[in-house]
Amino acid sequence: MSREPRIDAYIAKAAPFARPILEKVRERVHAAVPEVEEAMKWSAPGFTLDGKILLMMAAFKAHAALNFWRGQEIGDGSPKAGAMGQLGKLTSVDDLPPDAELDAMIREAAALSKKAPAPRKTKHEPRTAPLLHPEFAAALAKAPKARAALDGFPPSAQRDYFEWIAEAKQDGTRQKRIATAIEWLSEGKRRHWKYQNC
Repeated sequence: MSREPRIDAYIAKAAPFARPILEKVRERVHAAVPEVEEAMKWSAPGFTLDGKILLMMAAFKAHAALNFWRGQEIGDGSPKAGAMGQLGKLTSVDDLPPDAELDAMIREAAALSKKAPAPRKTKHEPRTAPLLHPEFAAALAKAPKARAALDGFPPSAQRDYFEWIAEAKQDGTRQKRIATAIEWLSEGKRRHWKYQNC
């Protein structure tokens, strides 16, 4: 079993309540998967197998956490403890499951690491393209320089103008926004130009 000196230092600096938790997890990981390698990832102790992260552990002021890299796939598929890891906030060694149960979770994580990569989170449906308000379209038709600037912007910058004008609840407000937009666009400015280069 090779030990990462930086993990030794991390555990030594941890709060007194957390040290036995971290040591116990470390012991169980090496017992369950002898070929595991230790590594510091994002300033926290982690364990890898063939270069793939199995789990991470961390100590905080009032609790410790154990987070399996593919934790959503471990066990029965029931919702886990989220950001605090699959076992929630750990404040003592007694909060850890029995050795046999913890070892089984660690072995399952190791088996998962040898399979296909974890499924990617589903992407959100793409936002529908905002509609160009007819009054804004008419104003742009009279200001070719502004129209050319708008057409040269990326979709997100165009959306900023379209939504800003479409969100106006009163005609007077919309007219003021259209006039301002034409002025800014004629100068080649994006909607939030005041905040650029800050």
